[in-house]
Amino acid sequence: MSHLLIIGDKSDQNPVKAFHPAYTVTNIQNKIRTIDGTKVSYSAWVRLFKLHAKGYKVLAHIDGTDPPLKTDPTYEAWSEIDAIVLQWIYGTISDDLLARVLEPDSTAYETWSKVQNIFLNNKGSRAAALEHEFNNLTLRAMSSLEAYCQRLKDLASQLNDVDCPVNENCLVLQLVCGLPSEFDTVGAYLNKTLPPWDTACSMLQLEN
Repeated sequence: MSHLLIIGDKSDQNPVKAFHPAYTVTNIQNKIRTIDGTKVSYSAWVRLFKLHAKGYKVLAHIDGTDPPLKTDPTYEAWSEIDAIVLQWIYGTISDDLLARVLEPDSTAYETWSKVQNIFLNNKGSRAAALEHEFNNLTLRAMSSLEAYCQRLKDLASQLNDVDCPVNENCLVLQLVCGLPSEFDTVGAYLNKTLPPWDTACSMLQLEN
């Protein structure tokens, strides 16, 4: 893949030269939130990263597509773009994750795979710990109703990452389960109607 594109027809004596779209990204953190495994789950990070990788025409650098041979005339341009994608990965993971995946001469795909392995290995033990916290979380243990709702949502996202999906009905039921007695009336209504998650949280805010 050449990083230099030529715009204009053959008769143009001064064709406009345009760089590969990846060169236009100046601050990837403004586009992709930093993954920390809690507030930003692995699955959310992957979705955002792939969305931007597709938009900036670099998806082949993280999907396992074979790179050109080092003897190929396009290799140097490919290597430059790969270094940019690698910087995107390093720039959107937490410091502790960076320390675990930072290696000399690594490609974007190799680093992408290391991040994947960190979050998807040992699924059983991670799922058990997440399920325990999800099932036992209460509003009284949190600083606010907003924090309680957000933590439940974050835990559900992390459970999805380890192949233990939490559907919206279960999320609402667990939300009600951790409420103190002063929310009994609205809680009974939520248990009966099982509204969408955002609606349930809004109803609790009105009662708070």
